[in-house]
Amino acid sequence: MKAYLYDNLPGDQRLPHDSGRAIDADALSRLGVLYYRFPNIQDVDKLAADRGYKNRDEVTVSPEKMGEAYEEKVKMFFHEHLHEDEEIRYIKGGQGFFDVRSKDDEWVRVRLEKDDLLILPAGIYHRFTTDEENFVYAMRLFKDEPKWTPLNRSRYLDANSFREQYVKQFLAG
Repeated sequence: MKAYLYDNLPGDQRLPHDSGRAIDADALSRLGVLYYRFPNIQDVDKLAADRGYKNRDEVTVSPEKMGEAYEEKVKMFFHEHLHEDEEIRYIKGGQGFFDVRSKDDEWVRVRLEKDDLLILPAGIYHRFTTDEENFVYAMRLFKDEPKWTPLNRSRYLDANSFREQYVKQFLAG
């Protein structure tokens, strides 16, 4: 895992966009973002049991797997959004970027690769993209039935109870 402030320069979203300003795991945790490195599935299973994740699936994001829909999907994943559930991703192959909003509403880019697991809290604004290799194979973990409902950022979404709880817990004060 490598985390840093996003440089906001124009160019393909799949490029590193590394500003050179590093962010450490402690700073991520203050945003509610938890990072783990698990070289074996038993560690993932233990975390899943400890946190009450009952379901999981696996997804491959690549042109080979998704065909013509790939570019459209990657653009959709890159729209700023939040979820009303935690988002948990364990990278089993390839690599990609999760961008999350800092306390100052700047983008923090988190580069994940094989054996990295990231937990995003409900209510955090974020987005995802593959890197230039256009391949990531990930396990998604869910507390209940698998679902992935993005709520795209808007001024109305700030009144969402999950967003309000996130702001109160991690951004206020």
